[in-house]
Amino acid sequence: MSCMLELLAPAGSPEAVLAAVQNGADAIYLGLDEFNARRNAKNFTQENIGKTIEYCHVRGVKVYVTFNTLATDRELVLIERAAKNVSRAGADALIVQDLGVMRALRQALPEMPLHASTQMSVWNIDGVRRAHEAGASRVILARELNLAHIAYIAKHAPCEIEIFGHGALCMSYSGQCYMSAAIGGRSGNRGLCAQPCRLQYTLDGVTGAHLSLKDLCLAEHISALEKCGVTCLKIEGRMKRPEYTAIATRVYADAIRDGRSPGEEAMQQLTEAFSRDGFTDGYLRNDHGAHMLGVRTEGDKQVPRFFDEVRTAYTKTERQRVPVRFYTMVEPAAPVKFAVSDLDGNVVRLEGAIPERAIHRDITQEQIETQLSKTGGTPYICQDVQTKLSPGLNLPLSEINEMRRNLLQELSVLRGTPPVHTEGIFRPGAPAPKRENPPQLNVSLLKVDQLTDDFVDLNPSLIYLPLEEILGNIKTLRPYMEREHIKFSAILPRVILDDMRDEVKKQLAELQALGISECLIGNMGYIDLVKKQGIQTVRGDFGFNVFNGQALKTLGEMGLSSATASFELNMAQIRDMSKEIDLELIAYGRFPVMLTENCVIKNTKGCERCDTNETPVHLSDRMGVAFPVVKEMGCRNVILNSKKLYLADRDADYMHIGLWGARLSFTTENAWECREVLARYLGLGGYEPGEFTRGLYYRGVE
Repeated sequence: MSCMLELLAPAGSPEAVLAAVQNGADAIYLGLDEFNARRNAKNFTQENIGKTIEYCHVRGVKVYVTFNTLATDRELVLIERAAKNVSRAGADALIVQDLGVMRALRQALPEMPLHASTQMSVWNIDGVRRAHEAGASRVILARELNLAHIAYIAKHAPCEIEIFGHGALCMSYSGQCYMSAAIGGRSGNRGLCAQPCRLQYTLDGVTGAHLSLKDLCLAEHISALEKCGVTCLKIEGRMKRPEYTAIATRVYADAIRDGRSPGEEAMQQLTEAFSRDGFTDGYLRNDHGAHMLGVRTEGDKQVPRFFDEVRTAYTKTERQRVPVRFYTMVEPAAPVKFAVSDLDGNVVRLEGAIPERAIHRDITQEQIETQLSKTGGTPYICQDVQTKLSPGLNLPLSEINEMRRNLLQELSVLRGTPPVHTEGIFRPGAPAPKRENPPQLNVSLLKVDQLTDDFVDLNPSLIYLPLEEILGNIKTLRPYMEREHIKFSAILPRVILDDMRDEVKKQLAELQALGISECLIGNMGYIDLVKKQGIQTVRGDFGFNVFNGQALKTLGEMGLSSATASFELNMAQIRDMSKEIDLELIAYGRFPVMLTENCVIKNTKGCERCDTNETPVHLSDRMGVAFPVVKEMGCRNVILNSKKLYLADRDADYMHIGLWGARLSFTTENAWECREVLARYLGLGGYEPGEFTRGLYYRGVE
């Protein structure tokens, strides 16, 4: 395998395939009409994907097919069928988000390489190891990591590492954005994001594109990424024009081949092809801030004049990219022997006519080699010709040309023939026994000052509190911790990067000293961190995006005692899920719609806005709908839904669907509201929020 970065280009349409391949992509990624994160692209069908893969393989380009969405239990069988079809067509790897999908595909296609999508939310080395253990041969890291984080992971990873190098940046960590689903029922985790982050919002009187990041561009960091040990650099853009794919691919292919940054003209074309007020490399350089924000202007949306020239180039010209060697043996009284071989070990042998005795002039070795080297107009480039020629013979040049064409045609057939992969059978297993008892009532709090005697007297089964809140308020909490029937669980930070691990280890040791041996985590990269500190009970939060029973089974094998159902599921889907481990439902509260590395508050009001401990900042959209923004560990933000989820009057709908727990999630509520809501869910009061939502539990998502 070459030590150079693999360049992975987007192919949202058949024409984009041409654009990527003819401009130097080493691999392309594409999706079928369903089960991929860009369902609004033109995409591919089971009927035409075979020809596409054949076209790419002839030219030495790999094809990765996306199955990078969350899937319900009923969809897993459909995914198995579709995945087997693309495997038979010759796909080189499948890109997967859902742990349940990965489990199903590992059974159905045991030899097929699986790549863990950036939607799987992997951002530390333990997350990479867990993804690898679950079946991933490559992990696509979160786009928010800096160069030091990437280098550390690549150095210690048990599998290949891929990063995004160019294209659109989401404001939220991939896989952790639910804003499109919350607003319009179009889930980014199901491939139909409506991109509400690109709209205008008002924060404390300041209106702007607070959630719209410039496009990523790491073209100047190619050498640094190669030195890190990164395997693959990926270009985003399956929804963009084929001309964009052509330009971006060519610029990065040239930069990787030449080992230098693109020139001024190349960068200008890259900017004109698609950008949002230019580009950013802020995350890689660990330089966050408002300078990373950008939008598409009317000028940006004009189609550049040079697109016609670009399109002509990739539709009319064949890029010579596959090295071949020719062999010829010309002897008297025997058919001429021709052969061609490529670097993959494919060999074609053909015989021609018996050569004639030369009358006036012998054919020369130079003439034979010259004719065989004429591979223009094909994907092949002649690297060498070896000829064994007896003297006194003649051979028509037209026959050599014909044999060259026949050799290359046969070689293309060999190269385009899909490999045969072993197939297994996805076996979901017997459904786990259904829990008949109603779920216990758990609560999560954002701040310790939401906890009062009146609240605790209502005896919630389990109280989740952020780890930092527990350790920073031990004196306040101790009287409650000493109550026999009150049980606490620590919520770990949403994001724990590798350079934060030692700090969190110390905090976990302090937690155990307090007698708390239970944690709620939202990422598989924290399981080992918590388990190795002796924490007995580890529960999974909504960040795992549990959408099916196979994901639950995988998480149980990883060591989780319980998990939280995705709030993008509807009640029927939750009811039908086979529950190998305990399952919890969020039954109240403002569920988070975004998790941001770039601090919205700091960008607008500075860090002092958080230090004052004032009421939450609010982002308001054009309709005046306000989304609270709260601080998260590490100068990150969690953006909360505008309305509170409320199901107290619908408790019969979730009481007997096999749940272990129902959670009330308190974020912006004061202590009185927390107590009143808890009482209402216990059937002890008549509290009802002034404005609320049923979430997605009844309407589901697209």
